[in-house]
Amino acid sequence: MIESNDPPPLSELADGNRLVRNTFFNLFGYGIPLIAAIFTIPIVISGLGTDRFGILTLAWVLIGYLGLFDLGLGRALTKLVAEKLGLRLNSDIPSLIWTALLVMGIIGIIVAAAACVILPWMSGNLLKIPPQLSQEAETAFFLLALFVPIIIISVGFRGILEAYQRFDLTNAVRIPMGLFTFIAPLLVMPFSVSLVPLFVVLMAGRLIAMIIQLSFCLRTIPGLRKKVTLDSSAVGDLFKFGGWMTVTNIVSPLMMYLDRFFIGTMISVAAVAYYATPGEVITKLLLISGSLMGVLFPAFSGTFESHRNQTTALFSKGIKYIYLVMFPIVMVIVALAGEGLSFWLGTEFARQSTMIMQLMAVAIFFTSLGQVPYSLIQGAGRPDITAKLHFVELPFYLVFLWLMIRGFGIKGAAFAWMIRAMVDSTVMYLVARRLLNLSEPVNSMHWIIFSFISFSMLMSAMYFNISLSLKLGFLTTVLFFHLAIGWLSLLSKDEKNFLKKILPSVFSNQL
Repeated sequence: MIESNDPPPLSELADGNRLVRNTFFNLFGYGIPLIAAIFTIPIVISGLGTDRFGILTLAWVLIGYLGLFDLGLGRALTKLVAEKLGLRLNSDIPSLIWTALLVMGIIGIIVAAAACVILPWMSGNLLKIPPQLSQEAETAFFLLALFVPIIIISVGFRGILEAYQRFDLTNAVRIPMGLFTFIAPLLVMPFSVSLVPLFVVLMAGRLIAMIIQLSFCLRTIPGLRKKVTLDSSAVGDLFKFGGWMTVTNIVSPLMMYLDRFFIGTMISVAAVAYYATPGEVITKLLLISGSLMGVLFPAFSGTFESHRNQTTALFSKGIKYIYLVMFPIVMVIVALAGEGLSFWLGTEFARQSTMIMQLMAVAIFFTSLGQVPYSLIQGAGRPDITAKLHFVELPFYLVFLWLMIRGFGIKGAAFAWMIRAMVDSTVMYLVARRLLNLSEPVNSMHWIIFSFISFSMLMSAMYFNISLSLKLGFLTTVLFFHLAIGWLSLLSKDEKNFLKKILPSVFSNQL
């Protein structure tokens, strides 16, 4: 008997209301916490102080990064459950899930044991934490290490729900948890500014979120409640797919966030705060491309072998849409970063962090474009390619990062991150084109020219020491040409007709 919770065929994910609905679920899931961060971070900095807030930002990074030590099993679980559903082998799913969760729990315990040793040592000996905060930071990081199994198992629960295309349920957890991450310090600060109770509250929130995820999985898959069974044969399949994903899952975030630890080691944790605060906001822009890629990934997977033309069309549209949306957003941030930071966090933060935010914004622009070929390579069943590329890229980036921080401080770190993003995205794009057998030079030059022009305008905006009125005039001119080029050269006739139909209704609803 086929359960009513079965997801639709993968082919349906490429078009229609489901694509739009799931993308917006993800957008809200990632976007709402961003709004909370904008309003709460200035209060948290004022209440905790720059040093404590710098340590807190490192903890936020670690919470996300430690979840990637599932050895790729979360992603593998999504793939294998989806395959079982496609073959209507629903009876095999409970044993597969319980086996994966057991293995992930064991991995979580092992990682937690290592983290209990490494994290307190890192805070006490590696990071330049003020002596009066040393013991407090060690205890806080020890508490974080104890909760690693919960963080890793939560990844598995999320993967199960994504396999069932229940983006509504995954974001029903993601939104409150994202809000809680930034609101929790406000709840604790009236009673204590110590990091220890703050970390206890943050980890308690993670435990509650995991329990809710479990309840969603039990409701979505009734067979999980009937009997806990294991399938030893599934272990090999899980590790086979997850092996290369592990390399990518570890190395890719490492290249994105290791700069903060370099800064904490080479400069100070206060410098981390000046660097990471704009980074916390800027990296949230990845929700735009990430939300779309989360939905397009199964479409790439389902069409690559049998409908290559459809995959190519989806690939081109993905790059086009992200370019059209991301460029004006990043352009505004780069041009008005100084004014925005001064209004948000004060003149001192603006003085220290304006160029950081500008360089990071440019990096996110290219990273967002690079997520499309990255998702296609994964969807084509070649996680080994992305893993090898990142593994080769890592040592070169670390040396470059060290040299830039040594020579130019936190501005050098941001510049190194931007260059890495450009190189990484370009290589991914070329690999994806090769997988799709796209050899036409016109299409390649098309996107190279647009990227070069975009990058040139973004970089030129950084050095404008002009009045706000002139900046706004410059922005208006550039964005007008961006929209004109997009409308005349990039959008197809069908896309133009779609916008002509939808935009009047949107504006009429606002009146």
